[in-house]
Amino acid sequence: MKVCAMFKTGLIGMLFSAGALSAAITSADAAVTATSLTGAWTLLAADVQHGDGTRTPDYGAAPRGLLVIDAQGHYSLQIFKSERPRFASGDKQSGTPAEYKAAVMGSSTHFGTISVDSTGGTLTFHIEHASFPNWEGEEQKRNFELKDDELSYRVVPRPNGDVPISVWQRLK
Repeated sequence: MKVCAMFKTGLIGMLFSAGALSAAITSADAAVTATSLTGAWTLLAADVQHGDGTRTPDYGAAPRGLLVIDAQGHYSLQIFKSERPRFASGDKQSGTPAEYKAAVMGSSTHFGTISVDSTGGTLTFHIEHASFPNWEGEEQKRNFELKDDELSYRVVPRPNGDVPISVWQRLK
C-alpha cells in the first residue's frame, strides 16, 4: 500500500474514533485519559499570560496549528505564527539571519507520546523530537482542561514569568 493511501486510511480511522470518543467525553467532570484526546485538533489560540494578568497573542494575531493524537498516545504538534515572512531568495539554504530567526521563533513543533493524569489535571508530552533540539528527550507537564471538544493547557512559566496558553478545538 502506498504511504499516501496508508496515511489517508489511518487519518480517516483516527477521525472516526475521535468522533466516537467525543460522544463519550462530553463534560469536564468525566475522567480524561490519553484515549479521550484521540483525534485531530486545530489551534484556536496560542497566547501568553503575563505576570500582571494580561493575556496577549504569543504567535501573532492568527496562529495556525494542528495537534494529532492516536489511540496509542502518539502525538504530533505544530504551531505556526501566520505572519512569518517568506525568505526573499525563495531558497531555504540562502536565508538571512533575520529570516532564519523569524522562521525558528515563529514555530513550535514536536512529536512523541502523551500521557494524562486526570486526578492531577495534567497532561505530559514525552518529546521524542522537536524543532528546538533542547526539548528532545524531555517530559513536559501541562495543567489542562477539557470542556466538550475544547482542550486548553498552560505551559510552565518562562524565565520571565510569562505563561504560554494553548487552546485547541477537536476537528469533527
